[in-house]
Amino acid sequence: MLPDVQTLEPEIPIGLSRVGARGIKKLVQVKREGKRPIILISTFDVFVNLPSSRKGVNLSRNFEAVDEVIERMTWEPVENVEDLVLRMTDELLIRHEYADEAEVRMSAELIMRKRTPASEIKTQEVVNIFCNARKRRSGEEKVMIGVEVYGITVCPCAQELVRANTVRKLEKILSEEELSEVVKLIPFASHNQRGRALIMVESRREFRPRIEDLIRIAKSSMSYEVFEILKRTDELEVVEKAHFKPMFVEDSVRQMAKALVETFKDAPDDAEVYLRQLNEESIHQHDVIAERRATIGELRKELGA
Repeated sequence: MLPDVQTLEPEIPIGLSRVGARGIKKLVQVKREGKRPIILISTFDVFVNLPSSRKGVNLSRNFEAVDEVIERMTWEPVENVEDLVLRMTDELLIRHEYADEAEVRMSAELIMRKRTPASEIKTQEVVNIFCNARKRRSGEEKVMIGVEVYGITVCPCAQELVRANTVRKLEKILSEEELSEVVKLIPFASHNQRGRALIMVESRREFRPRIEDLIRIAKSSMSYEVFEILKRTDELEVVEKAHFKPMFVEDSVRQMAKALVETFKDAPDDAEVYLRQLNEESIHQHDVIAERRATIGELRKELGA
């Protein structure tokens, strides 16, 4: 019989935090009441820790078995992705008896139907879905679920410069009353960014954040939505409305935090959240980013909720 090298002691007896496989692609169907299941083309990363007494984790043999488990679990529609990734961590711990901790990371693209704002043409958008689970053999577990959406943001600083410069010019030809009315009506120019809003919220058996709510919160954190297809009337609507709602990258994260607290009133105080806004600059060579890690309770306290 061939020797099982992975079970031998390593030459350097140091334990490893994570060993596993990345990029396991599977189709996941999520149930919807009265409708066809949502189809997610998903990618899974699976890991276990490795003690210092063991050379390897039998990647070629055990992860072939784990792949079969994922195939079995994703063959039929699931109730939600949180339970799916937790069941995968259970299976990892069963098949890796030497491991104390297992982790599964899931990412997927959700295709959503939508209409353009003015012409109401049917189009689609892609929303990135994430679900990460970590479980210890003692039973301790943690699940984070989240979304990432795209939008447009308008720089308030540049817009104020344009506004002030325009007002100085108009003061020469308009009365004070006329100027006041014009300033209210005109969406002043500014430079724009393509924004990416990311929300991750801790999910528990007694508290399941709805994906639809996370998407809505993320979209609301930017100046306006973006669309795959736009007629001229739609372009006018997007650009005009975005410039009436200028936002710094910091504003976006704060808006997400406020909307999250208002939406999830039943969330436990100690549930963790991670918020991030990344804006791809148009007139600079760099991008800008803002983040916040906190518990729901900490955000409630800061907002006086």
